[in-house]
Amino acid sequence: MVLQREKPVAVWGWADAGETVTVSFAGQSKSATAGADGKWLLKLDSLSASTESRTVIVTGKDGHKVEVKDVLVGEVWLGSGQSNMAMTVAGCYHFDEEKAAAMYPLIRHYRESSGPSEQPQAEGKGAWQECTPNTVGGFSAVLYFFGREIHKEVGVPVGLINTSVGGTPIESWVSAEVQSSDPETKDDYDARLEVHRSFDPAQAPALHEKQLAIWKAAAEKAKASGAPFVIPPPKDPLAMYKLKGGPAGLFNGKVANLVPYTLRGMLWYQGEGNAKSDPGLYHKQLSQLVTSWRALWNDEVPFAWVQLPNYTAPGEGWPRVRESMLKTLALPKTGMAITIDLGDAKDIHPKNKQDVGKRLALWALGTVYGKDVAAISGPLPAGSTISGNTITVSFNHTNGGLKSINGGVLTGFQIAAADQQWKTAEAKIVGESVVVSSAEVAQPVAVRYAWKDWPEYSLANGAGLPASPFRTDNWPVPAVKK
Repeated sequence: MVLQREKPVAVWGWADAGETVTVSFAGQSKSATAGADGKWLLKLDSLSASTESRTVIVTGKDGHKVEVKDVLVGEVWLGSGQSNMAMTVAGCYHFDEEKAAAMYPLIRHYRESSGPSEQPQAEGKGAWQECTPNTVGGFSAVLYFFGREIHKEVGVPVGLINTSVGGTPIESWVSAEVQSSDPETKDDYDARLEVHRSFDPAQAPALHEKQLAIWKAAAEKAKASGAPFVIPPPKDPLAMYKLKGGPAGLFNGKVANLVPYTLRGMLWYQGEGNAKSDPGLYHKQLSQLVTSWRALWNDEVPFAWVQLPNYTAPGEGWPRVRESMLKTLALPKTGMAITIDLGDAKDIHPKNKQDVGKRLALWALGTVYGKDVAAISGPLPAGSTISGNTITVSFNHTNGGLKSINGGVLTGFQIAAADQQWKTAEAKIVGESVVVSSAEVAQPVAVRYAWKDWPEYSLANGAGLPASPFRTDNWPVPAVKK
């Protein structure tokens, strides 16, 4: 395993009530007494990074001893989310080459393998693995490619804790107490809890058969008309019930038991599972997740997420989830990897996780580790002004100057007057801003950029990182069809 350097390190466990437990590691020896519930917790003094394989020794009464061997000290990051965080290195581009090159004994990966639970669990299941060509295929790809960059640039061991489950909404990952006590999310939580409690496993096969029949009919209709059809088949409701549990189910089963493992930071890749529910609520929900997890760990750790990539999906759910992610950057010590250019029109699991990991690492290297990097983010909108028939949008993170990704004219911009009729716009780079106009809009009031599931995109900074999709209006968006 890997312990976090340069912070007091939490070590905890269970013993008989009143039993004294001593933990020894790296020349330190600390003791704690188990409470009435048998739980004990202590903290080792801050440790320096170390590649030396050492042993944590835990001693209780009557000489009873537990040893954890091959322990390194370095940087520890937790990664969570749904299938694109769970997706393994074996599923990515160039796996054969990645496998052959994966000789990183100082990178270790922990996969949390517990299932969902109705109540927060104190203990979980999982195992640490050293990075070798034989093991790397099962690592979270985003975490591995992120951790590899950190290891190379910072030069210390890296521990990666992977707690993720495919096909899950954010509600599965936030505690019941947090969701039910907030007026903005209480109704949604109560509704999801009712659905979960009323689920009848005996009726699930018939329901799944009906859903499959509807999906097949839609697919055949699209095929006959020559229209593209990229909607994946419906998932088995019984399998999903067992996989994610009810709201807070995965928090209870796969997050609560990891507290208070000492971390440097957290990463999140999720949102696909909320694009069809209430994407406008996602900003609140992501804010809840970040702040409540930090509160649990009692540590305002750096926290970054992956903005949803380009993908073909009906409605405006994906743009709205991206917008919610952009808004959540208002929280302190947060970051976002913009991936609007890394998606796959027909595959919700794009295979280029290498660049996803690198973009997260740029943020971490530039902010958490104080390294000199080309940029920590792609351009982010910083405000807009209207003058006559133009709107000027300013940007942050223009490192090296704004540019067109393909060296040609900027595309993907739309402009509208008060009538809310969107027109394709001309856009020109002026310093750290973009000036937008259209001959069809004499009095513009709003601009949108890359506001689509699979949008045109063209704007980047000097480091080649793409700009985030955005809009300057707050007009109602059509509800997503479920």
